Amino acid sequence: MAPGSGLSGRAQPARPPEVAWPPTPLHAGSAAQYSGLDLSNRKGEPLIDPFGRTISYLRVSVTDRCDFRCVYCMSENMTFLPKSEVLSLEELDTLCSAFVAKGVRKLRITGGEPLVRRDVMTLFRNLGRHLESGALEELTLTSNGSQLHRFADELAAIGVRRVNVSIDTLDPEKFERITRWGKLDKVLRGLEAAQKAGLHVKINTVALKGINEDEISSMVDWCGRHGHDLCLIETMPLGDIDGDRTDQYLPLSMVRARLAQDWTLQDTDYKTGGPARYTLVKETGQRLGFITPMTHNFCESCNRVRLTCTGTLYMCLGQEDAADLRAPLRADPSGRALDQAIDEAIGRKPKGHDFIIDRRRSAPAVGRHMSVTGG
Repeated sequence: MAPGSGLSGRAQPARPPEVAWPPTPLHAGSAAQYSGLDLSNRKGEPLIDPFGRTISYLRVSVTDRCDFRCVYCMSENMTFLPKSEVLSLEELDTLCSAFVAKGVRKLRITGGEPLVRRDVMTLFRNLGRHLESGALEELTLTSNGSQLHRFADELAAIGVRRVNVSIDTLDPEKFERITRWGKLDKVLRGLEAAQKAGLHVKINTVALKGINEDEISSMVDWCGRHGHDLCLIETMPLGDIDGDRTDQYLPLSMVRARLAQDWTLQDTDYKTGGPARYTLVKETGQRLGFITPMTHNFCESCNRVRLTCTGTLYMCLGQEDAADLRAPLRADPSGRALDQAIDEAIGRKPKGHDFIIDRRRSAPAVGRHMSVTGG
């Protein structure tokens, strides 16, 4: 087991009650004035960044809170955003609708863990109108799976067709050590519910040196037997954790070479709109994706931006430059100030990220945690 990985056998802190998290209501009038605003019919210019990339994909973090504390994502005693800073669901709906009006075709709801946000299904239901109108091609989410058994049927009824679920190991004890608070059997129950509801499930696995690298081939086999696609992800230098990411980092180029000894990996042109490069595992018939921000970045084809639950827009996952969309959203109910703020932000989207993992560099390349930006 890797030193500094945070996987010690010490006693775990008491888990909080498993209840949905209610954000503090906004000041009177601030949320209500957006509840009926629908920008989907106000077609603006398509979002094209300075390098000619069309922005068609928005990832939206509806909360930075999570019922797990994964060792590569956050520290065990994570301090979360004050509830008063978090946008209402109506405001998040308005922001998403503004992007849809400007040509975004795919929305992914993320967190933290999005399904711990109280009444989050209201947001899904409201955004579903863009699927019905044809303005939006796909509405989906990324989840740790812990609450999926509760919401899978409703998600499918709304029009969600795919869900990404994070599972880094199939060993229950190791799963608890990696997630600190998670239970594998509960996540597997969520996967079963998702499949019964007709949702296509993709498993996301972060490759961790000395932790789960010996399980990746068996994960390919397990996903094949259960009909899941699998996407492997390199750990990224985002936020401080209780350890050193140089001890966790495992290049996927090495992982792929090892997998090629056990499986026949056939290149494919399949794309989901995200950063993964896919192969087809001939023996299982399932897809195997690789997200390689460190060894082979995907910046040249980047089509996405990320919106936080506070209304901050990050044009690049691997840089700190950001735009405040909350202020123009609240200042101008007509939406014109928001449109202008979005256009100006996309005009600052950089060519590539600044990720680096190096023992000579003690601080992470980006100070914010993935749970803030949206995983």
